[in-house]
Amino acid sequence: MIRLAAIDLDGTLLRGDGSVSTRTCNATRGAVAAGLEVVIVTARGPLTVGGIAIELGVHGEAICSNGATLLDLATRRILRMRTIETEVALQLVHALRERLPGILFAVEHERLAHEFGFAAWDWTPPDDTRVGDAVELLAEPAAKLILRHVGHEVETIAAVAREVAGQTVSVSLSGPWVVEISPAGVNKASALAELCDELGIAAADVVAFGDHLNDVPMLAWAGVAVAVANAHPAVIDIADEVTASNDDDGVALVLERLA
Repeated sequence: MIRLAAIDLDGTLLRGDGSVSTRTCNATRGAVAAGLEVVIVTARGPLTVGGIAIELGVHGEAICSNGATLLDLATRRILRMRTIETEVALQLVHALRERLPGILFAVEHERLAHEFGFAAWDWTPPDDTRVGDAVELLAEPAAKLILRHVGHEVETIAAVAREVAGQTVSVSLSGPWVVEISPAGVNKASALAELCDELGIAAADVVAFGDHLNDVPMLAWAGVAVAVANAHPAVIDIADEVTASNDDDGVALVLERLA
């Protein structure tokens, strides 16, 4: 019996333009009304998640920053944040600058800050976004370090990051734009397992939805793994079920059945 649905946002529940369809809103609200725990599990930082949760009628906690941050949706308060050791993050920045000249960084605390020239996701940061050198931005421990290089594919950047960092951090890809660095041992699966333990819900009673490589650990952990049709081939390979694409309400189709 499925008791909890863990749902990625970008590329999975959200449409390609970032919107939420009426059918998806109705499906999530119907699932919640039927007693299903619905948990957003996203690479996004906490600031943009609350508004989406309101649209979806989702309450409780959301897992953000690829598992590093647990957000209380009612109060918008961060309940838990795992951070990268500052010394580790700074060593990685220096090593990557040496190996990949021209690489740019963004740093995620509760808010996102970035270096001059950093741009990704076809997204314009708010006017009050902090901008500065990565070393300065890492004065406080960060939940996530984000890497961008216009001259290299993300797979190349990720491979170099794993080579220079070893086991000191977790390296993940959530799409074609950037490489994301999380604290060692932190990913969507570890955060979801911790939350489910607190809720008294077993992995076998969880259905997880995803589309990209950072979703693979979560899908492997959950009792039922659902990939959207537009998912990365590695996600489709491990899925128990492939639903319709994010633009065709794939998540909604499954939630309607479960409710």
